[in-house]
Amino acid sequence: MTRSFAIAPITAPELSPPELARAAADAGYSHIGVRMLPSAPNGFFWPLLDDAALLQATIESLRDTGMKVLDIDIVRLNPTSDPAAFQRFLDAGQALGARAVLVAADDPDMERLAANFGALCDLAALRGLSIDIEFMPWTTIPDLAAALRLMAAVDRANAGIVVDTLHVDRARVGLAELAAIPSRYLHYMQICDAPAERPDSIEAMIHTARSERLYPGEGGLDLLGMMRALPADIPISVEVPKETLARTVDGRTRARMAIEATKAVLSV
Repeated sequence: MTRSFAIAPITAPELSPPELARAAADAGYSHIGVRMLPSAPNGFFWPLLDDAALLQATIESLRDTGMKVLDIDIVRLNPTSDPAAFQRFLDAGQALGARAVLVAADDPDMERLAANFGALCDLAALRGLSIDIEFMPWTTIPDLAAALRLMAAVDRANAGIVVDTLHVDRARVGLAELAAIPSRYLHYMQICDAPAERPDSIEAMIHTARSERLYPGEGGLDLLGMMRALPADIPISVEVPKETLARTVDGRTRARMAIEATKAVLSV
């Protein structure tokens, strides 16, 4: 079996999407992720929605390298979100040939969240995209149980759940729970490592998630247990931001380190 490996944009955020495609091809990935909307105020993103030249350069780099786009990110659904406002974002994803859209939930009203998520699914379906919720302990979908409730409420064929190994551990999701996820919801997953000791605050948890993860094999997460609980052919996005290491090691090198560490742990 040949696994699909993508490099998540925050693993080497200094590389523009065209550069990321070239670095990913050289390192042995099959896909990249593209960040077109920030995950937090003043967070990084690449302005493909407003920079037609950058979008075209990315398309050409994908073509020249043979790379594909696994996911585009990140849509944050909050109380004032209007799914129709994301149509240009979805159009760009379609132009890139992306497969999935990463979504985070910031709306405490579950009925409204489900309605907006469902509407986003409908818009994405017209463009061949799935809409995938990432459960994170500091969001309004903090764990797998909440994500599954959202899936039941949304009831769309292209709705899915992103399993991130860091959040699985920090949300205390059991391996049996992972194994019980209906396969139709699992379009891809994210992998990284982290210290076995869990942070004692949400702020510390967010800092680790966004800035200082560990390469697979460097920490204490039960990565093999998690992988055995998930479908054997699930595409893997390697998401390992390392702001401290980035001060001395360039993005292309870190991209290679990330996939080599991942393959070593998975023995592929």
